Amino acid sequence: MTSLVVGAVVAGIEGVALLVYAGYIVVQVARLGITGPEEVSSPIAVTLEIVIFATLGAALTLAARGLWRARRWARSMLVVGQFLALVVGVPLATAQGGIERSAGIALVILAASGLAAAFWPSTTAAIADN
Repeated sequence: MTSLVVGAVVAGIEGVALLVYAGYIVVQVARLGITGPEEVSSPIAVTLEIVIFATLGAALTLAARGLWRARRWARSMLVVGQFLALVVGVPLATAQGGIERSAGIALVILAASGLAAAFWPSTTAAIADN
């Protein structure tokens, strides 16, 4: 049962972080405009970025709630989220240095913990009934 809580906490942390980041982008665009940050090339691109981060954040937050309640469907959302986190985290972790590398290492650790929690035998036993 502890692995279920670990999975829920990991999904919750990642979900809230993605929602906060989506909000941060909205604030930056409102403050600086579309032409402000260098990485923003068009209104469509920034809107898509906000939608993607907010959707993934909401899905992981929902997965955290589902895992907390031992719902079977929540594990698949957790696993997909962790694979996406690894896709982003591994290149960041291999960066030359700075905050990108630290963020990548933290993301890889969270993703590995989430995957381990998702497939731990006690998690499978806990969600088998739901």
